[in-house]
Amino acid sequence: MESEINVPEETVSIVFEAVSLESSEDPPMEEWSSLEMVYEEKNPKRVLEEEGLYDPGTPEICAKYITQSSSSIRRHVYYLYPGIVDPGILSALLSPEDKPTYDDDGQDLYLAVCKEMNQCVVKCFHRGLLNKDINLSYYGINPNGVRPMAMALKYNRIVQKINFTDNFIYNDACFHLGEMLATNTQLSELNLTGCRIGPLGVRYLLKNMIKNTTLKVLNLSRNEIGDDGMVHFANAVFKGLNVKDVNLSHNNISGHGVESLVEPFQTYNKITHWDLSWNNLYSPGTSAFLNAISETTQTLKCMNLSWNGLSPRVGWGLKRLLTVRDIRNVDLSHNLLQAEGIKDLCASLSSAKKLVSLNLGYNPMTPADACLVLKKLKLKKVKVSNVNMDNVNVNRIFLLLLNEVKQIKPDINLTFGHIVGTFKGVGPDYRQVLFKRLDYLCNKPKKKKVDIALVLLQLQKDKINAMVTKEFFNMLYRAGAPVDQDLIEEISNKFPGPKAGKGDKTVNINALVEYSNRMFPERTLPPTLPTAQVLPPLPPKQKGKAKK
Repeated sequence: MESEINVPEETVSIVFEAVSLESSEDPPMEEWSSLEMVYEEKNPKRVLEEEGLYDPGTPEICAKYITQSSSSIRRHVYYLYPGIVDPGILSALLSPEDKPTYDDDGQDLYLAVCKEMNQCVVKCFHRGLLNKDINLSYYGINPNGVRPMAMALKYNRIVQKINFTDNFIYNDACFHLGEMLATNTQLSELNLTGCRIGPLGVRYLLKNMIKNTTLKVLNLSRNEIGDDGMVHFANAVFKGLNVKDVNLSHNNISGHGVESLVEPFQTYNKITHWDLSWNNLYSPGTSAFLNAISETTQTLKCMNLSWNGLSPRVGWGLKRLLTVRDIRNVDLSHNLLQAEGIKDLCASLSSAKKLVSLNLGYNPMTPADACLVLKKLKLKKVKVSNVNMDNVNVNRIFLLLLNEVKQIKPDINLTFGHIVGTFKGVGPDYRQVLFKRLDYLCNKPKKKKVDIALVLLQLQKDKINAMVTKEFFNMLYRAGAPVDQDLIEEISNKFPGPKAGKGDKTVNINALVEYSNRMFPERTLPPTLPTAQVLPPLPPKQKGKAKK
């Protein structure tokens, strides 16, 4: 008999169920088991790369880790990257550097040139490049410091006036200023007073100034230009100098120096203001210069010839000068004009239709010369309204003529010096000096003072009209006044009285009282008390009888 064996039942889960193998094709991609795998962990660098916080860099492999014999390299490592482009080495070596550009105001250019030349920057000039006026007077600027300034002003269109008074601008600095004037189109006034320029500096300065059409005022005073410098100035005038106002004072220029301008004036002469004061124009040549001005221009407005020692022989040139049509101001003060010179000058006063001011002060003119000027002023043709004759002596006839001139021309302004002739000067009153001295000595004692005015009034009250000098002295001395005999003698000479016996001098008390009242009107005697009335004496008493 067969025994039954119980086999436990096992549950089996189906993992994969094979599909019929009727077709040799692969299952579709959606059924791939590999796609069902889920990766829970991700690469942290990829996560950061997705967030934009990590950059893996180039995918190329560094040549350091590639073996040269590896067969996987398709291209040699030396040719894997392109060649380096020239960063500019050849152009830096073979071609010049590009010039830097600056603004037209010149501030940056000034700083750059100062840095290149190792010069101190003048802040006043640096700030002034944006203003119309630059004042550098008494700054102690040397020629090396002028070069950056001139380069900064070459194309500046703002600055119109610049002042270099009393600086050290020699020949080299004048060369740079001349180069600046060749291109500057805005500067109208240049002041170089006391800059030690000299003749050669004038040559460099005026070389390119003829190309400048905007500069109108040129001040070259106190530079010792001399006659040699005037030759270069004459060449500039001949070539067409456009400056209108020229100041050449204190330059030791003689008549020969200004005579060199006679021929250039025949070609070009448009200067309207001349200042030639403090020079040596007394030498020959000045008259020819003034005559050339009158023949070549009608636009001259101002001429200053003071402090030149002009003598009467220059009168002919001055006569020609006043014939210029537009002449307005003529300064001839502090010269040697008189007699014929004044006569020649007055002969052309009626021709100067626009003359406003004529200065003849501090000339050795006589009262007759002054009267001659007044006679010309009486004419209606003479239009001058301001005449200066300071320090010129006049007489009584001049004053009479002056009154007549003021009646005809009430607006005329005329000054003159001292009045001489019949007039006598009045000095101090010597009587006042003596009387003040006497009053001082009488009030000098501290304990016992004497009022001289009251003493004199009392003497007059006592009807004492005159007193001998010695008695008058003794009276004051006993009263306590420390007077001396000489003072009393002088008082008797100024206030004399009638002569006494034996020829003694006397003092007039009434004259002293009259002068004392003028000096001390407040001093008066106290009022006198009324005299007491005297009663008659009483009768004597009677004895023995009763009174009735």
